[in-house]
Amino acid sequence: MDRLVNRVRNSTWGSTTAIPELLGVPPTGEPQAELWMGAHPGDPSRVDRRDGLGARSLADVIAADPARELGAATAERFGPRLPFLLKVLAAEAPLSLQVHPNPAQAAAGFAEEQARGVPLDAPFRNYCDASHKPELACALGDLEALCGFREVAETVKLLDLLAVPELQPCIDALRKESETEGLRIATTYALTLPDRRRAIVVGEVAAACLRVAETPSPFADACAAVADLARRHPADPGVVAALLLNHVRLTEGQAVYFAAGLPHSYLRGVFVEILANSDNVLRCGLTDKHIDIAELLRVLEFRAGPVDVLDPVEGDDGEQVYPTHVPDFRLSRYELDGASRHMLHSAAPQILLCTGGAATVTDARGDELELLRGQSVYVPADDPELLLRGAGTVFRATVPGQG
Repeated sequence: MDRLVNRVRNSTWGSTTAIPELLGVPPTGEPQAELWMGAHPGDPSRVDRRDGLGARSLADVIAADPARELGAATAERFGPRLPFLLKVLAAEAPLSLQVHPNPAQAAAGFAEEQARGVPLDAPFRNYCDASHKPELACALGDLEALCGFREVAETVKLLDLLAVPELQPCIDALRKESETEGLRIATTYALTLPDRRRAIVVGEVAAACLRVAETPSPFADACAAVADLARRHPADPGVVAALLLNHVRLTEGQAVYFAAGLPHSYLRGVFVEILANSDNVLRCGLTDKHIDIAELLRVLEFRAGPVDVLDPVEGDDGEQVYPTHVPDFRLSRYELDGASRHMLHSAAPQILLCTGGAATVTDARGDELELLRGQSVYVPADDPELLLRGAGTVFRATVPGQG
Protein backbone atom coordinates (compact mmCIF):
# COMPACT_ATOMS: atom_id res chain seq x y z
CA MET A 1 0.00 0.00 0.00
CA ASP A 2 1.20 3.51 -0.77
CA ARG A 3 0.25 7.01 0.28
CA LEU A 4 -1.16 9.07 -2.58
CA VAL A 5 -0.01 12.51 -3.65
CA ASN A 6 -3.06 14.08 -5.29
CA ARG A 7 -3.61 17.04 -7.58
CA VAL A 8 -5.99 19.87 -6.77
CA ARG A 9 -7.93 21.38 -9.66
CA ASN A 10 -8.96 25.02 -9.67
CA SER A 11 -12.27 26.22 -11.08
CA THR A 12 -14.37 29.36 -10.83
CA TRP A 13 -17.03 27.50 -8.82
CA GLY A 14 -14.55 26.24 -6.21
CA SER A 15 -13.96 27.34 -2.63
CA THR A 16 -10.83 29.24 -1.60
CA THR A 17 -10.78 27.57 1.83
CA ALA A 18 -12.50 24.16 1.96
CA ILE A 19 -9.89 21.94 0.29
CA PRO A 20 -6.90 23.70 1.94
CA GLU A 21 -8.65 23.21 5.28
CA LEU A 22 -9.15 19.50 4.54
CA LEU A 23 -5.49 19.12 3.56
CA GLY A 24 -4.16 21.27 6.39
CA VAL A 25 -2.33 23.66 4.07
CA PRO A 26 -2.52 27.45 3.60
CA PRO A 27 -5.05 28.71 1.02
CA THR A 28 -3.58 29.85 -2.27
CA GLY A 29 -6.24 32.51 -2.82
CA GLU A 30 -7.46 30.63 -5.90
CA PRO A 31 -10.86 28.87 -5.97
CA GLN A 32 -9.85 25.23 -5.43
CA ALA A 33 -12.61 22.95 -6.66
CA GLU A 34 -11.56 19.29 -6.92
CA LEU A 35 -9.11 16.88 -5.29
CA TRP A 36 -8.62 13.85 -7.55
CA MET A 37 -7.58 10.42 -6.23
CA GLY A 38 -7.04 7.72 -8.80
CA ALA A 39 -5.46 6.96 -12.15
CA HIS A 40 -7.41 9.07 -14.61
CA PRO A 41 -4.99 10.22 -17.34
CA GLY A 42 -6.13 13.82 -16.91
CA ASP A 43 -4.67 14.07 -13.39
CA PRO A 44 -3.40 10.74 -12.02
CA SER A 45 -2.30 10.53 -8.40
CA ARG A 46 1.36 9.83 -7.70
CA VAL A 47 2.66 7.17 -5.36
CA ASP A 48 6.01 6.96 -3.62
CA ARG A 49 6.41 3.20 -3.87
CA ARG A 50 8.45 1.45 -1.24
CA ASP A 51 9.87 -0.92 -3.85
CA GLY A 52 12.75 1.47 -4.53
CA LEU A 53 11.41 2.67 -7.87
CA GLY A 54 10.58 6.16 -6.57
CA ALA A 55 7.59 8.40 -7.18
CA ARG A 56 5.50 7.39 -10.16
CA SER A 57 2.05 8.02 -11.60
CA LEU A 58 -0.54 5.59 -10.25
CA ALA A 59 -1.66 5.06 -13.84
CA ASP A 60 1.87 3.92 -14.76
CA VAL A 61 2.08 1.65 -11.71
CA ILE A 62 -1.16 -0.08 -12.67
CA ALA A 63 -0.23 -0.36 -16.34
CA ALA A 64 3.09 -2.02 -15.43
CA ASP A 65 1.42 -4.91 -13.59
CA PRO A 66 -2.39 -4.83 -13.90
CA ALA A 67 -2.90 -8.38 -12.64
CA ARG A 68 -1.16 -7.61 -9.35
CA GLU A 69 -2.55 -4.11 -8.91
CA LEU A 70 -6.14 -4.70 -9.99
CA GLY A 71 -6.65 -8.41 -9.44
CA ALA A 72 -7.54 -10.87 -12.18
CA ALA A 73 -11.29 -10.25 -12.15
CA THR A 74 -11.04 -6.45 -12.31
CA ALA A 75 -8.34 -6.52 -15.00
CA GLU A 76 -10.37 -8.95 -17.11
CA ARG A 77 -13.53 -6.87 -16.89
CA PHE A 78 -12.12 -3.34 -17.23
CA GLY A 79 -8.73 -3.84 -18.83
CA PRO A 80 -5.46 -2.45 -17.40
CA ARG A 81 -7.08 0.60 -15.79
CA LEU A 82 -8.52 1.51 -12.42
CA PRO A 83 -12.27 1.55 -13.08
CA PHE A 84 -13.17 4.29 -10.59
CA LEU A 85 -12.09 7.81 -9.67
CA LEU A 86 -12.47 9.26 -6.17
CA LYS A 87 -12.75 13.01 -5.58
CA VAL A 88 -13.44 15.64 -2.99
CA LEU A 89 -15.40 18.56 -4.47
CA ALA A 90 -15.81 21.96 -2.83
CA ALA A 91 -18.52 24.01 -4.52
CA GLU A 92 -18.82 27.65 -3.48
CA ALA A 93 -20.93 28.36 -6.57
CA PRO A 94 -23.12 26.17 -8.82
CA LEU A 95 -21.59 23.75 -11.29
CA SER A 96 -22.86 23.44 -14.86
CA LEU A 97 -26.24 21.90 -15.61
CA GLN A 98 -25.09 18.59 -17.05
CA VAL A 99 -25.72 14.98 -17.93
CA HIS A 100 -23.50 11.93 -18.47
CA PRO A 101 -23.79 9.31 -21.24
CA ASN A 102 -24.47 5.59 -20.86
CA PRO A 103 -21.82 3.08 -22.03
CA ALA A 104 -23.16 2.74 -25.57
CA GLN A 105 -23.53 6.51 -26.02
CA ALA A 106 -20.03 7.16 -24.67
CA ALA A 107 -18.43 4.56 -26.92
CA ALA A 108 -20.26 5.80 -30.01
CA GLY A 109 -19.63 9.47 -29.26
CA PHE A 110 -15.94 8.92 -28.58
CA ALA A 111 -15.50 6.88 -31.78
CA GLU A 112 -17.31 9.51 -33.85
CA GLU A 113 -15.17 12.37 -32.57
CA GLN A 114 -12.01 10.30 -33.03
CA ALA A 115 -13.02 9.59 -36.63
CA ARG A 116 -13.49 13.32 -37.23
CA GLY A 117 -10.04 14.00 -35.84
CA VAL A 118 -11.18 16.14 -32.91
CA PRO A 119 -8.15 16.54 -30.58
CA LEU A 120 -8.60 14.90 -27.20
CA ASP A 121 -7.79 18.17 -25.45
CA ALA A 122 -10.07 20.31 -27.63
CA PRO A 123 -12.29 22.50 -25.41
CA PHE A 124 -15.27 21.82 -27.71
CA ARG A 125 -14.99 18.04 -27.44
CA ASN A 126 -17.95 16.20 -25.87
CA TYR A 127 -16.44 12.75 -25.32
CA CYS A 128 -12.97 12.60 -23.81
CA ASP A 129 -13.04 8.81 -23.47
CA ALA A 130 -15.23 5.82 -24.30
CA SER A 131 -16.58 5.23 -20.79
CA HIS A 132 -19.86 6.02 -19.11
CA LYS A 133 -19.77 8.22 -16.00
CA PRO A 134 -22.24 7.24 -13.28
CA GLU A 135 -21.44 9.03 -10.03
CA LEU A 136 -22.30 9.03 -6.35
CA ALA A 137 -21.93 12.12 -4.13
CA CYS A 138 -21.75 11.88 -0.33
CA ALA A 139 -22.09 15.07 1.69
CA LEU A 140 -19.36 16.07 4.13
CA GLY A 141 -21.67 18.81 5.43
CA ASP A 142 -24.75 20.45 3.93
CA LEU A 143 -25.01 19.81 0.18
CA GLU A 144 -27.51 21.46 -2.15
CA ALA A 145 -28.17 20.15 -5.66
CA LEU A 146 -30.56 19.88 -8.58
CA CYS A 147 -31.22 16.27 -9.42
CA GLY A 148 -33.50 14.79 -12.08
CA PHE A 149 -36.88 15.95 -13.31
CA ARG A 150 -39.49 16.81 -10.68
CA GLU A 151 -42.80 14.96 -10.91
CA VAL A 152 -44.74 16.57 -13.75
CA ALA A 153 -47.83 17.49 -11.72
CA GLU A 154 -45.66 19.31 -9.17
CA THR A 155 -43.76 21.19 -11.87
CA VAL A 156 -47.05 22.35 -13.40
CA LYS A 157 -48.08 23.69 -9.97
CA LEU A 158 -44.80 25.57 -9.71
CA LEU A 159 -45.01 27.08 -13.18
CA ASP A 160 -48.63 28.13 -12.57
CA LEU A 161 -47.52 29.77 -9.32
CA LEU A 162 -44.76 31.69 -11.09
CA ALA A 163 -47.22 33.02 -13.68
CA VAL A 164 -44.56 33.90 -16.26
CA PRO A 165 -46.32 34.15 -19.66
CA GLU A 166 -43.25 32.94 -21.56
CA LEU A 167 -43.46 29.60 -19.70
CA GLN A 168 -46.95 28.79 -20.99
CA PRO A 169 -45.61 26.48 -23.77
CA CYS A 170 -43.91 24.42 -21.05
CA ILE A 171 -47.12 24.22 -19.02
CA ASP A 172 -49.17 23.22 -22.08
CA ALA A 173 -46.71 20.47 -23.03
CA LEU A 174 -46.55 19.05 -19.50
CA ARG A 175 -50.35 19.05 -19.21
CA LYS A 176 -51.26 17.69 -22.62
CA GLU A 177 -48.48 15.29 -23.57
CA SER A 178 -47.16 12.06 -22.08
CA GLU A 179 -44.55 12.43 -19.34
CA THR A 180 -41.67 11.70 -21.69
CA GLU A 181 -42.88 13.89 -24.52
CA GLY A 182 -43.98 16.71 -22.21
CA LEU A 183 -40.58 16.85 -20.53
CA ARG A 184 -38.84 16.67 -23.91
CA ILE A 185 -40.84 19.59 -25.30
CA ALA A 186 -40.54 21.71 -22.14
CA THR A 187 -36.80 21.12 -21.79
CA THR A 188 -36.14 21.81 -25.46
CA TYR A 189 -38.19 25.01 -25.27
CA ALA A 190 -36.29 26.20 -22.19
CA LEU A 191 -32.85 25.48 -23.64
CA THR A 192 -33.49 26.90 -27.12
CA LEU A 193 -35.03 30.26 -26.28
CA PRO A 194 -34.05 32.82 -28.95
CA ASP A 195 -30.98 34.85 -28.02
CA ARG A 196 -32.94 38.10 -28.11
CA ARG A 197 -35.44 36.77 -25.54
CA ARG A 198 -33.16 34.92 -23.11
CA ALA A 199 -32.22 37.77 -20.79
CA ILE A 200 -35.82 39.00 -20.69
CA VAL A 201 -37.26 35.58 -19.85
CA VAL A 202 -34.56 34.82 -17.26
CA GLY A 203 -35.26 38.19 -15.67
CA GLU A 204 -38.99 37.46 -15.50
CA VAL A 205 -38.30 34.02 -14.03
CA ALA A 206 -35.95 35.52 -11.44
CA ALA A 207 -38.50 38.12 -10.32
CA ALA A 208 -41.24 35.49 -10.04
CA CYS A 209 -38.95 33.09 -8.16
CA LEU A 210 -37.99 35.81 -5.67
CA ARG A 211 -41.69 36.48 -5.05
CA VAL A 212 -42.44 32.79 -4.41
CA ALA A 213 -39.30 32.32 -2.30
CA GLU A 214 -40.42 35.04 0.10
CA THR A 215 -43.74 33.37 0.91
CA PRO A 216 -44.51 30.03 2.62
CA SER A 217 -44.58 27.42 -0.14
CA PRO A 218 -43.29 23.89 -0.87
CA PHE A 219 -41.36 25.55 -3.71
CA ALA A 220 -39.70 28.32 -1.69
CA ASP A 221 -36.25 26.70 -1.48
CA ALA A 222 -36.25 25.68 -5.14
CA CYS A 223 -37.28 29.18 -6.20
CA ALA A 224 -34.58 30.76 -4.06
CA ALA A 225 -32.02 28.50 -5.75
CA VAL A 226 -33.25 29.39 -9.26
CA ALA A 227 -33.25 33.11 -8.40
CA ASP A 228 -29.63 32.76 -7.31
CA LEU A 229 -28.79 31.00 -10.60
CA ALA A 230 -30.42 33.88 -12.49
CA ARG A 231 -28.33 36.39 -10.54
CA ARG A 232 -25.16 34.53 -11.49
CA HIS A 233 -26.21 33.73 -15.09
CA PRO A 234 -28.63 36.47 -16.15
CA ALA A 235 -29.07 35.36 -19.76
CA ASP A 236 -28.58 31.61 -19.45
CA PRO A 237 -31.37 29.26 -20.61
CA GLY A 238 -30.15 26.73 -18.03
CA VAL A 239 -31.88 28.92 -15.43
CA VAL A 240 -35.24 28.24 -17.08
CA ALA A 241 -34.51 24.52 -17.46
CA ALA A 242 -33.64 24.36 -13.73
CA LEU A 243 -37.32 25.01 -12.97
CA LEU A 244 -38.08 21.48 -14.18
CA LEU A 245 -35.68 19.78 -11.76
CA ASN A 246 -35.84 18.49 -8.21
CA HIS A 247 -34.15 20.67 -5.62
CA VAL A 248 -32.56 18.65 -2.80
CA ARG A 249 -30.61 19.34 0.38
CA LEU A 250 -28.39 16.63 1.89
CA THR A 251 -26.90 16.56 5.36
CA GLU A 252 -23.58 15.04 6.38
CA GLY A 253 -23.39 11.33 5.54
CA GLN A 254 -26.28 11.35 3.06
CA ALA A 255 -25.63 10.61 -0.60
CA VAL A 256 -27.27 10.86 -3.99
CA TYR A 257 -26.61 8.74 -7.08
CA PHE A 258 -26.60 10.18 -10.60
CA ALA A 259 -27.26 7.56 -13.26
CA ALA A 260 -26.61 8.11 -16.96
CA GLY A 261 -29.05 10.50 -18.61
CA LEU A 262 -30.03 12.22 -15.34
CA PRO A 263 -29.80 16.06 -15.45
CA HIS A 264 -28.11 17.57 -12.41
CA SER A 265 -26.09 20.39 -10.95
CA TYR A 266 -24.33 20.69 -7.62
CA LEU A 267 -25.20 24.11 -6.23
CA ARG A 268 -23.02 24.36 -3.11
CA GLY A 269 -21.34 22.15 -0.57
CA VAL A 270 -18.30 19.97 0.14
CA PHE A 271 -18.63 16.28 -0.67
CA VAL A 272 -16.89 13.05 -1.57
CA GLU A 273 -17.66 11.89 -5.09
CA ILE A 274 -16.96 8.51 -6.66
CA LEU A 275 -17.48 7.91 -10.36
CA ALA A 276 -16.52 5.66 -13.20
CA ASN A 277 -13.03 6.55 -14.43
CA SER A 278 -14.26 9.01 -17.05
CA ASP A 279 -14.47 12.74 -17.70
CA ASN A 280 -17.41 12.69 -20.12
CA VAL A 281 -19.73 15.63 -19.39
CA LEU A 282 -22.42 17.10 -21.62
CA ARG A 283 -23.42 20.61 -20.53
CA CYS A 284 -26.41 22.78 -21.38
CA GLY A 285 -25.98 25.84 -19.19
CA LEU A 286 -24.72 27.62 -16.06
CA THR A 287 -21.13 27.50 -17.29
CA ASP A 288 -18.58 29.20 -19.52
CA LYS A 289 -17.39 25.79 -20.74
CA HIS A 290 -18.43 24.05 -23.95
CA ILE A 291 -22.19 23.60 -24.37
CA ASP A 292 -23.82 21.22 -26.84
CA ILE A 293 -27.57 21.39 -26.32
CA ALA A 294 -28.42 19.13 -29.25
CA GLU A 295 -26.17 16.32 -28.01
CA LEU A 296 -27.37 16.74 -24.44
CA LEU A 297 -31.01 16.49 -25.53
CA ARG A 298 -30.14 13.29 -27.40
CA VAL A 299 -28.56 11.73 -24.29
CA LEU A 300 -31.01 13.07 -21.71
CA GLU A 301 -33.56 10.64 -20.25
CA PHE A 302 -36.94 12.30 -19.86
CA ARG A 303 -38.29 10.56 -16.80
CA ALA A 304 -39.62 12.24 -13.69
CA GLY A 305 -39.65 11.30 -10.02
CA PRO A 306 -38.45 12.24 -6.56
CA VAL A 307 -34.80 12.21 -5.54
CA ASP A 308 -33.64 8.97 -3.94
CA VAL A 309 -31.49 10.22 -1.06
CA LEU A 310 -29.23 7.40 0.15
CA ASP A 311 -28.40 6.70 3.75
CA PRO A 312 -25.65 4.09 4.22
CA VAL A 313 -26.62 0.52 5.07
CA GLU A 314 -24.72 -1.54 7.60
CA GLY A 315 -22.16 -3.90 6.09
CA ASP A 316 -19.61 -6.25 7.60
CA ASP A 317 -17.60 -5.22 10.66
CA GLY A 318 -18.93 -1.66 10.97
CA GLU A 319 -18.71 -0.75 7.29
CA GLN A 320 -21.41 1.71 6.16
CA VAL A 321 -22.11 1.03 2.49
CA TYR A 322 -23.77 3.30 -0.09
CA PRO A 323 -25.56 0.81 -2.36
CA THR A 324 -25.56 1.25 -6.14
CA HIS A 325 -25.86 -1.23 -9.00
CA VAL A 326 -22.90 -0.13 -11.12
CA PRO A 327 -19.95 -2.52 -11.60
CA ASP A 328 -17.28 0.23 -11.65
CA PHE A 329 -17.25 1.32 -8.03
CA ARG A 330 -18.39 0.80 -4.47
CA LEU A 331 -18.25 3.53 -1.81
CA SER A 332 -18.43 2.98 1.94
CA ARG A 333 -17.53 4.80 5.14
CA TYR A 334 -16.10 3.90 8.52
CA GLU A 335 -16.72 5.94 11.68
CA LEU A 336 -13.78 5.07 13.93
CA ASP A 337 -14.33 5.53 17.65
CA GLY A 338 -10.76 5.09 18.85
CA ALA A 339 -11.33 1.64 20.31
CA SER A 340 -12.78 -0.48 17.50
CA ARG A 341 -10.70 -2.38 14.94
CA HIS A 342 -12.12 -3.11 11.50
CA MET A 343 -10.97 -5.80 9.08
CA LEU A 344 -11.20 -4.92 5.39
CA HIS A 345 -11.21 -7.88 2.99
CA SER A 346 -10.96 -7.42 -0.76
CA ALA A 347 -9.45 -8.97 -3.87
CA ALA A 348 -9.79 -5.64 -5.69
CA PRO A 349 -7.88 -2.34 -5.63
CA GLN A 350 -8.88 0.17 -2.97
CA ILE A 351 -8.40 3.82 -2.07
CA LEU A 352 -8.91 4.89 1.53
CA LEU A 353 -9.47 8.58 2.29
CA CYS A 354 -9.50 10.11 5.77
CA THR A 355 -11.89 13.09 6.01
CA GLY A 356 -11.75 13.62 9.77
CA GLY A 357 -9.53 12.70 12.70
CA ALA A 358 -6.81 10.14 11.99
CA ALA A 359 -6.58 6.45 11.13
CA THR A 360 -3.94 3.74 10.93
CA VAL A 361 -3.97 1.13 8.16
CA THR A 362 -2.05 -2.13 8.68
CA ASP A 363 -1.60 -4.68 5.90
CA ALA A 364 -1.20 -8.46 6.17
CA ARG A 365 2.60 -8.09 6.36
CA GLY A 366 2.34 -5.82 9.38
CA ASP A 367 3.29 -2.64 7.54
CA GLU A 368 1.51 0.42 8.94
CA LEU A 369 0.55 3.74 7.41
CA GLU A 370 -1.06 6.64 9.26
CA LEU A 371 -3.71 8.72 7.53
CA LEU A 372 -4.39 12.23 8.77
CA ARG A 373 -7.31 14.34 7.63
CA GLY A 374 -7.17 14.83 3.87
CA GLN A 375 -4.67 12.01 3.27
CA SER A 376 -5.33 8.90 1.20
CA VAL A 377 -3.75 5.54 0.46
CA TYR A 378 -3.89 3.21 -2.53
CA VAL A 379 -4.05 -0.50 -1.76
CA PRO A 380 -3.42 -2.98 -4.63
CA ALA A 381 -5.47 -6.13 -5.03
CA ASP A 382 -2.65 -8.31 -3.73
CA ASP A 383 -3.13 -6.78 -0.25
CA PRO A 384 -6.35 -8.72 0.43
CA GLU A 385 -6.62 -7.98 4.15
CA LEU A 386 -6.26 -4.71 6.04
CA LEU A 387 -6.73 -3.65 9.63
CA LEU A 388 -8.23 -0.18 10.11
CA ARG A 389 -8.27 1.59 13.45
CA GLY A 390 -8.17 5.12 14.86
CA ALA A 391 -10.58 7.94 15.71
CA GLY A 392 -12.14 9.66 12.72
CA THR A 393 -13.91 9.12 9.40
CA VAL A 394 -12.51 7.04 6.54
CA PHE A 395 -14.08 6.55 3.11
CA ARG A 396 -13.33 3.37 1.18
CA ALA A 397 -13.50 3.20 -2.62
CA THR A 398 -13.20 -0.15 -4.33
CA VAL A 399 -14.76 -2.45 -6.96
CA PRO A 400 -17.94 -4.29 -5.94
CA GLY A 401 -18.42 -8.01 -5.72
CA GLN A 402 -14.86 -8.96 -4.84
CA GLY A 403 -14.78 -8.61 -1.08
